Amino acid sequence: MNKTWQIRAQQAAAILLGCGLLVSVVQAEEKAAAPAEHGKPIVLPGKPAASAAAEATTKTIVLPGKLAASMAAARAKPKEPETLQPEVKQGAAPQLKTPLGPSPEVHAPGGSGHEAKRAAKPRRAKPKSMLRKPEESSHDEHGHGSEVQQVRAAVSTILHDNTDYMAHHNAGYFKTFADKQTPRATVVTCSDSRVQSEVMDKSAVNDLFMVRDIGNQLATAEGSVEYGVRHLHTPLLIFVGHAACGAIKAASTDYSKLEPAIRKELATINIPQGIDPTDGALLNVNNQVESAILKFSGEVEGGHLAILGAFYDFRNDLRQGAGKLIITNLNGETDPGKIRELMKQGQFFKYSFMR
Repeated sequence: MNKTWQIRAQQAAAILLGCGLLVSVVQAEEKAAAPAEHGKPIVLPGKPAASAAAEATTKTIVLPGKLAASMAAARAKPKEPETLQPEVKQGAAPQLKTPLGPSPEVHAPGGSGHEAKRAAKPRRAKPKSMLRKPEESSHDEHGHGSEVQQVRAAVSTILHDNTDYMAHHNAGYFKTFADKQTPRATVVTCSDSRVQSEVMDKSAVNDLFMVRDIGNQLATAEGSVEYGVRHLHTPLLIFVGHAACGAIKAASTDYSKLEPAIRKELATINIPQGIDPTDGALLNVNNQVESAILKFSGEVEGGHLAILGAFYDFRNDLRQGAGKLIITNLNGETDPGKIRELMKQGQFFKYSFMR
């Protein structure tokens, strides 16, 4: 009896032990399956994937099924850009009592006229000296007066003298050269207003082919000179320098601050720095004659062109009389005595280098 009871008790204990083990196994399986079925590890944003994965292995939070599904759906939706709100809220813009008009625009003349008008500024009172009319200004050091007075007087003189010229020359006079010019000399002179053709030719019309530039140069007016010599066939080419020449004075000093075009013309005047203005003008004339002899060597050697240099002395610097035109170079000859002898003999086509 006792043995039978013991055997049954052992069997019951074994059954109970098996049931306990079975329950433990089932619970362990449920715990192992719970993270996959009911939730996922939460990975904090902003951390690298490696560190997040490592943290997930150590700290796993199991979420309820509904919450896990809701978060999964939220992850699947595209993220909207985050809007930053200012910490300090700005108040509304203050209302101006006077409304601003439209921005100023540029309108062509004759426009619609609807553009906004600017407020008129008070005008400053001009000094009395500025209120004076140009005609009322004082004369300059030459006694010419203002620019308006000078222009008015110059135009009046030009028109008056032209009328007088017409009165002394009939239509027949102009008919002789109306269709063709026949000058006897090409004259290269300075642009200086004190040097005019009437000082060397009372009737320069159709007689002198005038070429003017600063410094009476060949280089800066070469085309004009060549036209006179080779197209108009003038047998005489003469370079006329003069007293107190501004170009000579400038060329013998520092002219680096003058305008580029003026510097370009002064650069071809080959005279020493600091030379006396009269000596510089005489030297420049000799240089021009020499350059012309080289350029027109064919005409020179053929006896078709005489090249002279002259000095117009309105200050009497050479003591031969104020206003005298002095021949200073004849075909390269610069000795005054020899020049006088050649001119006396009429040897205008004999050149110094041919001796």
